[in-house]
Amino acid sequence: MQELYRQVIMDHYKYPRNKGLISDSKALMIHLNNPTCGDEITIQLFTEEGNIKKVLHEGSGCSICCASASVMSVALEKHTIKEGIQIISEFYELIKGMPYNTDILFKDAVAFSGVSQFPARIKCATLSWKAVEKGLQSIKEESHG
Repeated sequence: MQELYRQVIMDHYKYPRNKGLISDSKALMIHLNNPTCGDEITIQLFTEEGNIKKVLHEGSGCSICCASASVMSVALEKHTIKEGIQIISEFYELIKGMPYNTDILFKDAVAFSGVSQFPARIKCATLSWKAVEKGLQSIKEESHG
């Protein structure tokens, strides 16, 4: 199983989905970095009427960080903001080694379950998810504010 997970991570690292930012003033941009590991990520978040339309990412870092950004960008697309926040929460549970809802979490995300055994890598795996969470929370607050 670990070999399969390693293959999923390497596939997303070598062939990232939704990588590359575009010029669009409607997009919300979020930039985060992990100085401990040197990971750096910029997320471009496109939402419309409470739905996540597209998530793009650009950055540099270790294979776990970059692959996780790719998985995250696929996992959140075409969901409502509320669903996106729930998916992120389930990913955090997975990363902590806690029980998570397999019906909610995108199957490729499960490849990161082993990260819980390496506490120093948790920030690598969650950096892009934290960036999107920050963006979704700000959108949620704006729409209720």
